[in-house]
Amino acid sequence: MSTYTHESMINHHGPGILSRLAETLHVWRQRYQSRRELAKWSERELHDIGVSWSDVAYEAEKPFWRA
Repeated sequence: MSTYTHESMINHHGPGILSRLAETLHVWRQRYQSRRELAKWSERELHDIGVSWSDVAYEAEKPFWRA
């Protein structure tokens, strides 16, 4: 029969690995949603913020994991 010490029961993946994963997933979701929303804007709205359709197309085609 083995005994477990406190040291053997510690998570050795470092502090906050789950919180970092959750934050990454949150950023990816925001990025995806923002790009989809931007693709819906009218030409007038894009002009108001100084963005062209080619800028939108370039941004919308990026995968969500790319900044």
